Amino acid sequence: MLVNRSNLQIIFRNLKTSFQKSFDAAEVQWPKFAMLITSTGELNDYSWIEYFPKMREWVGEKIIKSLSGKRYELRNKDFESTIEVDRNHIEDDQLGIYRPMAEMAGYSARQLPDELMFAVLSGGWDGECFDGKKFYADDHPVGAGAVSNQFTKALDVSTFAKARESYGEAVVRMMNFKDDEGRPLNIRPNVLVVPPALRDAARVLMAADYFKNREPNPYKGECAVVADPRLATATEWHLLDTSKPMGALIYQERKKPVFMEQTDMSGGAVPDSVFMQRKYRYSVECRGAGGYGFWQMAHGSKGTG
Repeated sequence: MLVNRSNLQIIFRNLKTSFQKSFDAAEVQWPKFAMLITSTGELNDYSWIEYFPKMREWVGEKIIKSLSGKRYELRNKDFESTIEVDRNHIEDDQLGIYRPMAEMAGYSARQLPDELMFAVLSGGWDGECFDGKKFYADDHPVGAGAVSNQFTKALDVSTFAKARESYGEAVVRMMNFKDDEGRPLNIRPNVLVVPPALRDAARVLMAADYFKNREPNPYKGECAVVADPRLATATEWHLLDTSKPMGALIYQERKKPVFMEQTDMSGGAVPDSVFMQRKYRYSVECRGAGGYGFWQMAHGSKGTG
């Protein structure tokens, strides 16, 4: 094959098609437990998350809630994946070996939000949220008191009593969360996220009519189960409410994945990579970040107790 602009454009279109086909076909998990927020700059300021908006009866003057001095920002990061096509492979019609590379680039680009959001979820015991506390903490300030959205209980579904002490206790805690004026937030968990080691237990809890000892299972159908190996440990489990406009986790998208080429031959010029190394480069780029929304919408357990 001649190495000219026309043929290079054909190569780019073919690689881009392979990339896009794989990107579109890849399955993702993050929309099941995180929310998408579009970003238009280098960062987003989420300081407003400090207040969980709730209507009240209007008696007298309106009550204005002002933001505190704390700031919670998510700064976008750059991500890329780049492949090189050897000029000799173009001349020798050996381009078939690059199609799987472009497909893997598409798959990886599609999976990036998954990788970010599972890391954010597992990192909830270390990462800070809008109130300056760790996302999973025992001392989130609410009104004049403090509230916990984490514990260490293992997910045990051997009996109803054990399930009630673990999953059931987390549900009760979340449903009892109140705003800073003491009013219930109407939180109803609907997603259970677990590692592969707990997948069977989670599915039994959410699908079985009875526990092993034939006790009725009152928790059947309460939550969708998300099982994924990208959680950091084999014992942790997370309970989330994804039914509200604002959730517990944020995937912030600044720039969707874009497939690009470095093959400009206008005016007879070639890229340095071609002149010095015989390499034409093709890359996918995107920008985004992952972070925390309302801690009230999640309850996490390390599963070690």
